[in-house]
Amino acid sequence: MVYGKILSGTFLARPNRFIAHVEVEGRAEVCHVKNTGRCRELLVPGAAVWLEESANPARKTRYDLIAVEKERPDGPLLINMDSQAPNRVFGEWAAAGGLGFAPTLLRPETAYGNSRFDFYWELWESGAARRGFWEVKGVTLEENGAARFPDAPTLRGVKHLEELALARQSGYEAGICFIVQMEGMRCVEPNDATHPEFGAALRSAARAGVEVLALSCRVEPGRLAADGMLPVRL
Repeated sequence: MVYGKILSGTFLARPNRFIAHVEVEGRAEVCHVKNTGRCRELLVPGAAVWLEESANPARKTRYDLIAVEKERPDGPLLINMDSQAPNRVFGEWAAAGGLGFAPTLLRPETAYGNSRFDFYWELWESGAARRGFWEVKGVTLEENGAARFPDAPTLRGVKHLEELALARQSGYEAGICFIVQMEGMRCVEPNDATHPEFGAALRSAARAGVEVLALSCRVEPGRLAADGMLPVRL
């Protein structure tokens, strides 16, 4: 996916989960944060951030905060923190045959049971159909070269895994795909220290036949694109 007009800035403060104060070209601006997660290890005062300027003059905020540079001993790590980007990346990747086939149908936001999964797909071959669901999770937490999910407890994430396992038992194919919104990671791991229930649910879903994938990405201030598979260590 490609963004529009991109500007650099310096993060100042985040008074609530929806907005941030950012210094842009010598002035303070109120920006929309395209990630309602905590991101405490990323949005620290003085951090370099990247903004997309809106083309809509009627918007209350002129900019969206979409990326941040995390300072590390071996140099800064650029992290896309737009929570809408992973679904777009996965949709483009899957439609282009990333799953090993080009789906006949790839439909976003589809209800099943008590959940709404990110994607429902069908593949028609010789009059028969394969059907399944995919849930997509963006990963922005890095610890010692590993990408970890989640960065905060997510009861919704646990529920999605349980529903994916039920869908698999009902004859659907089912999977969860972690989109790693930074480069250079060696693997993806469940963040058991922060939310052990999610890790347990992920392992249980995998045993039930739910496919678990992770995609690395090429990350630029104005672009995010799938760039190969990463191992998932359960």
